[in-house]
Amino acid sequence: QPGDSYQYLFSVKAASESAALRGIACGDEIGKARVVFQKTMGEFGKIYSSPVICPPTAFLKEDGSQNSKFVVNGSGLSVDVAAASAQSSGRGNGSLDELLPVTVEPIDPPSTMRLSVPERISLLVVNHSTQPMNLQIQLRMSRMSGVVVCGPSFVTLGFVPPSGGSCTIDFQLVALVAGLFSVTGCFIVDLTTGMEVEQPILFDVFAKLPADGTAEEEKKESFS
Repeated sequence: QPGDSYQYLFSVKAASESAALRGIACGDEIGKARVVFQKTMGEFGKIYSSPVICPPTAFLKEDGSQNSKFVVNGSGLSVDVAAASAQSSGRGNGSLDELLPVTVEPIDPPSTMRLSVPERISLLVVNHSTQPMNLQIQLRMSRMSGVVVCGPSFVTLGFVPPSGGSCTIDFQLVALVAGLFSVTGCFIVDLTTGMEVEQPILFDVFAKLPADGTAEEEKKESFS
């Protein structure tokens, strides 16, 4: 109807394997939105938006300012940190490997989740420092919203080797309300020194209502 307004949610995916490996970085041009329409007399038209630029991540430096040097969530953060470590010319320059000596990335995270149905998520933990670290991964409920941890919220990983040593761990998450949410609240704790490394957003997910009558069945299957 005349005067109506609509909001659309677009999912942007990599078009090639190399692009998928690199991910989307701050400042990258994602593309343009194209709208095709038909007028009352049958004429077709189309308009294009201005280029859509990938914004910087909301992850903050210690001084509270935003750090836009690394890619957004789900885009190969560990690769960028490893590259920063290899290129680092000295300490104290605020490089990625200093800000994130340990990274956590989801492995093939879901783009959608059904409401109240727990889903298993695999996380890759990588130690970029030059020393082995006795690590514990935590998902802190107080820092999560919409999609939260379901079950144990922390796992002690033990000593993870340096210079790219890694391990994987599984958690269960559950969507409490429908909508688009960012999975946050992930911390890595060095049990030897007490150092805490807060991780950027792990991934974004759209929580949707399940079909009528299937919510309880899916919930039971997920726990079997």
